Parts: sequence; structure tokens; C-alpha cells
Amino acid sequence: MTGRILNIPNILTIARIILIPVFLLIAYWPPALGVNGYEGSFARHLLLTGLFVFAAITDWFDGYLARRLNQSSAFGRFLDPVADKLMVAAALVVLVQWQPTISMAFAAIVIISREITVSALREWMAELGARTNVAVSTVGKYKTAFQMIAITVFLLNWQPLEWIAYILLYTAVILTLWSMFIYLKAAWPYLKQP
Repeated sequence: MTGRILNIPNILTIARIILIPVFLLIAYWPPALGVNGYEGSFARHLLLTGLFVFAAITDWFDGYLARRLNQSSAFGRFLDPVADKLMVAAALVVLVQWQPTISMAFAAIVIISREITVSALREWMAELGARTNVAVSTVGKYKTAFQMIAITVFLLNWQPLEWIAYILLYTAVILTLWSMFIYLKAAWPYLKQP
């Protein structure tokens, strides 16, 4: 299960990272911002939503292709989760600026903080040779699905769907905290050592 750095799955992963500045440019290009917050056109929202959905689909597809084409690589295993976290963080920062409320800011801080904490925990556990103790859990996969769907709905910026987006987002927040607890519990025997 080896592969070159520039194989199809890794190209899809790199494309997700390249999309981040494109996403931000579209989100903030004048006249995106008005006096009372975001006043972008529906076309702009559709384009941003499309880019985010494309990134989410390639997230699933690159892993599938890596397994199917036997093109798994150390580079891909490193970069894939980084690309996901960067795209989600960028989208959350945009959403907090569009909706500068405590409910949106709290959700974004919880999600981003969890990603930093779990990434640091995995790195530390890898140094101890116990990386498999904090492998991706089922709860973590559900968390990712809910946060991707929630962000997608928020990016559409369609008022009738906003309450659904908040339900999805706060379901993701609950799953985020739950999955972090699972990882910390698994690592606790190592963390409590002197």
C-alpha cells in the first residue's frame, strides 16, 4: 500500500487546500460585505456552497480511491485530515463573521478547539507508540457528517433553513465534545503517568 506523492487521491487532497483561498476570495470580494453584515448575492452563496460540497465530496472520494487504487501513502495520511480541518476552519471563520452571535462563535470555537486538541493528542500518542488508541471513532465520523451538512446549509444563507442549520450545528457540537471525551478517555492512562 504505497504510492507516489502525486497520485490521484493526493491531488484531490491538495485541490481541497488550494480551494481555501478561492473560497475566501469569493466570500470577501467586494461587494460581499455591507454595512449591516453580509450582503452577498444568492449566486455567490450557491458558488460558496458548491465549493464546500465539492471539498466534502473529495474528502470521502480521496480515501476511497486511495484504498481502491492501492495508492495509500504516508503523505496522503498526513495531508488528508489537515486539508479537512483547514477547510472547515476557514468556513467557520467566514460564518462567524457573517453571523457574529455568541451561538455561532461558541460552536466555531468548540469545533476548532477540539480539532487542535485531538490533533495534539494524536501526535503525542504517536510519540509513545500508542497512536491506534486514539484512532478515528464512529462518533467522530458522525460529528464530521453533521458539521459538514450544517456548514453547507449555513453557506446557502437561506433564512427558512437557518433553524435547521443551527440544529445540525449544535448536534455537531455535542458530537464534537463527545468524541473528544472518547479520545481523552482512551489517552487518560498515558496522560496520568508521571
